[in-house]
Amino acid sequence: MNLQSLVKGIMGIIPGGLSVKDFSMATQTSEELAREILDNFMQNGIGRYEDGQVYFDETDKLKTSILAINMGAAIDEVSRLLEWKDFESLAAEILEKQDFESTRNVILTKPRMQIDVVGIKSGVAILIDCKHWNNMNQSALQNAVKKQIERTKQYLSKEKIRAAVPAIVTLYQHDLQFIDRVPIIPIHQLDSFCEEFYGNLEKLQS
Repeated sequence: MNLQSLVKGIMGIIPGGLSVKDFSMATQTSEELAREILDNFMQNGIGRYEDGQVYFDETDKLKTSILAINMGAAIDEVSRLLEWKDFESLAAEILEKQDFESTRNVILTKPRMQIDVVGIKSGVAILIDCKHWNNMNQSALQNAVKKQIERTKQYLSKEKIRAAVPAIVTLYQHDLQFIDRVPIIPIHQLDSFCEEFYGNLEKLQS
């Protein structure tokens, strides 16, 4: 299946049950091509067939987008097909896979602040700010880091927790980097980062 068909398939990833005909209408493709796209999805662990319907999970859209980007699709083309919550859902799912207890959209008050995703494991929290992949320059990233450090201080002052680590998760960059000891993690590396989280705690805390 060509890359363009894979990208088109992203439009048809709607949680809940869909028929092949529904999927072909959503993706503006023939039923034959729709079936081919769906078969390819299944081979990559995206979606499932059940009683003649196709079912998608809420993280499948982002998983497909990452697959398309890794195969060479243009990030800006793919990003137009995604919503912010797709990104947050995948980050939360990755944390849970690594045995973190995750919560999305945590609101702090006085002053009011919002944290996209909080993961807690063994009394230590990782506080994630999910950044969409508009080309953020270094000063925008530094600003995001500064705000996330503030949110982390605020969170620590209100929650009964041993330690908390701020982090930024992005889709557009290739490599893990640190700004003021705060990790900027590409979403495709979040899994391995969480795996090594406790080994890196000293490095992450000032």
